[in-house]
Amino acid sequence: MFKRTLLVLPVVALLSSTLLTGCDDSKTTATKTVEQPTQKILRIGTNPTFAPFEFQGTNHELVGFDLDLIHALGKQMGYKIEVSNLGFDALIPAISSGNIDAAISGMSITEVRKKAINFSNPYYTSGLSILVHSDNNDIKSLKDLEGKKIAVQIGTTGAEKASTVKDATVVSFNNSNEPFMELNNKGVDAAISDHPVIAYYLVQGGSGKIVGERMNAEDYGIALKKGNDKLTKEFNDALNALKQNGEYDKIYKKWFGS
Repeated sequence: MFKRTLLVLPVVALLSSTLLTGCDDSKTTATKTVEQPTQKILRIGTNPTFAPFEFQGTNHELVGFDLDLIHALGKQMGYKIEVSNLGFDALIPAISSGNIDAAISGMSITEVRKKAINFSNPYYTSGLSILVHSDNNDIKSLKDLEGKKIAVQIGTTGAEKASTVKDATVVSFNNSNEPFMELNNKGVDAAISDHPVIAYYLVQGGSGKIVGERMNAEDYGIALKKGNDKLTKEFNDALNALKQNGEYDKIYKKWFGS
């Protein structure tokens, strides 16, 4: 019995030591910082050749109305946004194949495209506008341009619209800024161009004023994979929230003025 008692005591001591050590480890573990879950990521495609919606800034970073909006939407939805530079014609295939989750690139919502992809609710209404001199109070609509000189960019929908104006002289230019320069020099009575292009020109300090109703209006939407109704709803809810809390207006004013 004596020998067995001697044999048991060391074992009991060893077990006691182990249990005490385990308790100390437990305390150490309990004080460790709990790691935060990894933020969800949304992979967004864009084609940065369409100022002021998306273009490369002075440091080659991607900037524009669409970029500001998608980052604000991502924050509202609880996502981290990762943007990829893609060709415009590659955006829909990239969505359909799952290489990106969505695209924002001044993409018009059309019935043909809706057969291939989902669209969010419209976030911008584009179209054509008329720009005239700030002191011109006679031209208020397309009708008032009859017999006048109109500056346009060649090959655009603005040029097409100007060609329908009775007895008007249409003066065509190669790039989007030249019609505004011609108007500023008083070589023409008005310029017709895409509304966002004119609005961006004015917010950058250009002269003149927009008159009349917006023509050939078309809506831009965020493109998503066909059938991804859950993410589409998330975008719609976030867009609605930004419009209600004033964040959308803040971004709009930055790029297009009031």
